[in-house]
Amino acid sequence: MLGEHVRILGRGPGRSRSLTEEEAQAAMRLMLSGEAAPEAIGALLMLLRMKGETAEEIAGFARAAQQSVTALPEVDLDWPSYAAGRTRGLPWFLLSARLVAASGHPVLLHGWNGPDLAVRNGLAAGGIAMARNADDAAALIVRDGIAYLPLEQLCPSLFALLNLREVLGLRSCINTVARMLNPAGAAASVQGVFHPSYRLLQADAAQLLGWRSLTVIKGGGGEFERHPSKSVSGFGLRQGNPWQAVLPAMQSGARRLDDGQRDAEQLARLWRGEIHNPFADAIIVGTAALALGTLGVAQSEEVAMQLWTARHRATAA
Repeated sequence: MLGEHVRILGRGPGRSRSLTEEEAQAAMRLMLSGEAAPEAIGALLMLLRMKGETAEEIAGFARAAQQSVTALPEVDLDWPSYAAGRTRGLPWFLLSARLVAASGHPVLLHGWNGPDLAVRNGLAAGGIAMARNADDAAALIVRDGIAYLPLEQLCPSLFALLNLREVLGLRSCINTVARMLNPAGAAASVQGVFHPSYRLLQADAAQLLGWRSLTVIKGGGGEFERHPSKSVSGFGLRQGNPWQAVLPAMQSGARRLDDGQRDAEQLARLWRGEIHNPFADAIIVGTAALALGTLGVAQSEEVAMQLWTARHRATAA
């Protein structure tokens, strides 16, 4: 009964405690099974929000969620996309993901962005196909080296928990769990957060899950997207060990990521070299470099720039 886990969290001062990783895993299994009372699910999620989730709780939830999804072929890079994008313009990071895939590293994007359709509307223009299900995702990865799998297809029960935000009126830890899902069991993952405090939480949870390589940044609108005019603090793992780095700004001058553009076709035109946008170029190259570095690619900034320049020649050919 999920009520046992609610009782652990809600006994009151001096008596309540956090869930262990094993307890969190059992609780998530119950929530995903459809057998838990909705009142108990809401109570547990809101108690966790008030207390603040621990890395052990996130790791246990994520492990159970991953075990519930259909098996997918292994990819090199896991790229979750679960931000609402309130402070981000066009999703230029999609071209970064495509660039990484074009370098020979298969990428799986997965996500849900609520009412913000910028990411999904940008997929076709970004040259990334949306999978209908796990089998379709596997075929697309073989064909293109990259695919986007919607959370509602990947894990409908987790999607239902995520959408309890509409009922509860508040974000829950399910947003973090979805980012930690890594459904294809990739050795490397890149993640964006909106609230900086989650960077270390997700890094610690990843270590508990036995991940090898992870980069978490406070990215554009909460996505894994580097702002080239700002220094960025990265948290995560390298070879399974904690890693932190501060990366300097790539450009001088203050500028917002959201430049007012909403036409997703701009992604396709930039990829083909039909328009000139140095700021978008820097976003794409900087984000791809971080992803390549997460994969262990040496001189990742130079490699990313070479890949970006080479895509012009491929377009011209």
